[in-house]
This record gives sequence, structure tokens and C-alpha cells, in this order.
Amino acid sequence: MARKKVALVGAGQIGGTMALVLAQKQLGDIVLVDVVEGVPQGKALDIMEGRLSLNSSAVLAGTNNYNDIAGSDVVIVTAGVPRKPGMTRDDLLDINYGIIEKVGTAIKNTAPNAFVIVVTNPLDAMVYAMQKVTGFATEKVVGMAGVLDSSRLACFVAMELGVAAEDVQAVVMGGHGPSMVSLYDFVSVGGIPLSQLMSKEKFDELSKRTAEAGTEIVNLLKTGSAFYSPGVSAVRMAEAYLLDKKSVLTCAVELKGQYGIKGLYCGVPVILGAGGVEKVIEVKMNDAEKAAFDKSVAEVKVNAEWVDKKVKG
Repeated sequence: MARKKVALVGAGQIGGTMALVLAQKQLGDIVLVDVVEGVPQGKALDIMEGRLSLNSSAVLAGTNNYNDIAGSDVVIVTAGVPRKPGMTRDDLLDINYGIIEKVGTAIKNTAPNAFVIVVTNPLDAMVYAMQKVTGFATEKVVGMAGVLDSSRLACFVAMELGVAAEDVQAVVMGGHGPSMVSLYDFVSVGGIPLSQLMSKEKFDELSKRTAEAGTEIVNLLKTGSAFYSPGVSAVRMAEAYLLDKKSVLTCAVELKGQYGIKGLYCGVPVILGAGGVEKVIEVKMNDAEKAAFDKSVAEVKVNAEWVDKKVKG
């Protein structure tokens, strides 16, 4: 059986992290693509030289040529400019759209059957742009946001309660930005509803920290944005697709009437498997949560309309 191939477009901090984790998990051979000469080649070789200790047979290559993603089963796109202190994700809109346009055209021409995961910010607008540029079926173009945001919330809940993060299930929906919505009733710890373990007031504090988690890391690093947690989150999505896991994950996907939204990309729980987005799960929110979700969607729509103008250009 032919080995799977995963292309990572962008060999920065997230790209390097994903390459290492993909090699550890042996999900396929990996090609790192970047416009900076030497960086993808160097990172690929560095990981290749560590395969004995990783107990991995994955083959990695680095390139500056988009044609080398030909035949990829999965393409994960992190190419773009990261945030610096004082910048919002939306500040990156114009510059990163130009990059997505170039990358999307390359994917369309060289890897027409690929499952595409977009990590570039502002996330909801960039995955929307990627689908428009490639023209791929919407179930094959998804954005990585909810997996990360839910993981961040799970982390803070685990820290607060002194429990294992892996025992916390959490759902964070909406746009990948300050208006994201953490759902109190959808968090459980080892199957126990969070409402039996933590007050709503304390949860609201953690919810606020989750919405600002990316900014918190940007301010600490001072020279870039988070990369370990986004990297492993994107790999989790790739794994669900490559292994046909039918994983229930919150991803930025195009809604086709669910939640009363049509034609917009937004973070909602879905089933991810070999068909890509195999089902959108509609959850029942209370009035306050639904209002917050609608507000988040309205913000996503503004950027989507900006993308539409660019695409029609």
C-alpha cells in the first residue's frame, strides 16, 4: 500500500512542530514547503536525523517549490505572517489573503484530491478564502480553530480542578477570535458535568482567558504567536482524516443552513473522517449562548464579505 503524503505549507514554528509530531505518529511521509530557502530543507533534515530516537520510518523533505506538494493526501497551511504584540488576528487580513491566494492556486493545480486544513489567521476568513480559491468541495477544506480553543479551555479547567487535561471534554464554538463562545453545559470531567464541579462564575473567568489565550502567549513571546498547541491541534485533525477515525471535533467548516447560517465558515462540532467533514452536529445552546454565537458569526461575516470582494476583484 502506498504511504500517505502530508504537505505542510509554511515551515515556521507551527510547520516544524507539526513535522515532528507527524513523524512521531508515522502518519505518512512529510514535505515541508516554504518561500525561505534552506529553512524547510534544514528542518526536514534535522527531524530525519532524529528518526532513530523517534522510532520512526517517516521520510521528510524540504522544498521551496509548491509543485512538490503534488499527490498529497493532506495539505496543512500555516503560511502567513504571525501576530505581534498589539496586533489582532484581523490586522493580518490583507497580507495573509495574498499568501492564501498563491498557496490555494498551487494546491488546486498540484494536489486536487487533498484534504486541506487551514491554520493561517484570521482563521475563519482565510479558510473561507481557501475554499473560494481552490473551488474544492467544502467538506474537504476546513479550518483549525475549535480544536485548539477547546483544548485551551480544557487545559484551564484541568488546572483549576487539579485533574488530568485528557479527562476534560470541552466545546468552544463560533469565530476564532475574542468573541468565541465557551459552552458551560458541554464541559465534562471524566464524564461528570462541570456544573457539579465548578461554579458558572469561575467558568466565565476561564472562558474569558480562553478567548484571550492566543494574545496571552503573543504578549509573553513578544516575537511571534503560539505554535506548539496549534501544531498538535492541526495534526489531530489530519489524523482523524487519514485514519478515518470519525472524530468529533470543533472545526471551522462551511455551514449549509445549520444554526440558521448559510455559506459562512464558522467553528462548530463536526464528525471528521475519510470523507472530510462527514457531518455537522447541531447542538442546543441556551439563549445567552446562542446570542453570543450569533454575535461571533456576525463578526466572521464582515471578514468573509471582505474576502468576497477580493475574490471577485
